[in-house]
Amino acid sequence: MLANEITKANLRTMVISFYTKVLEDELVGPFFIDKLGPNLGGQTWGEHLDILTDFWASIYLSDMAYRGSPFAPHLELDGLKRETFERWLKLFFETVDTVYELDIAEQFKNRGTLIAGNFMRNLGL
Repeated sequence: MLANEITKANLRTMVISFYTKVLEDELVGPFFIDKLGPNLGGQTWGEHLDILTDFWASIYLSDMAYRGSPFAPHLELDGLKRETFERWLKLFFETVDTVYELDIAEQFKNRGTLIAGNFMRNLGL
């Protein structure tokens, strides 16, 4: 059953589902594997999943647990291209469609598109 509201629990589900897809993707996956390892069960991944859950909770639930800059880590990645972000969005869209009802999924898609656009612009892509 698709979620009809945003909660911290279903944000966590969305984040885990998304990064499961990311790790399997030949274009986007290597960026994450290089930095975080090949297994979501590792400690580094656990911390990353917590950060991303808190990030989305800060946007949609006014949760104050997120402390950081979502853009800064991307400055350290060599080889990012527009195609990388386009694939990221494709995987993200697929994921939110499996977790949330249409109106909520559309909110995530709009926000994800905005974030990816800002990142690409700031990276000169």
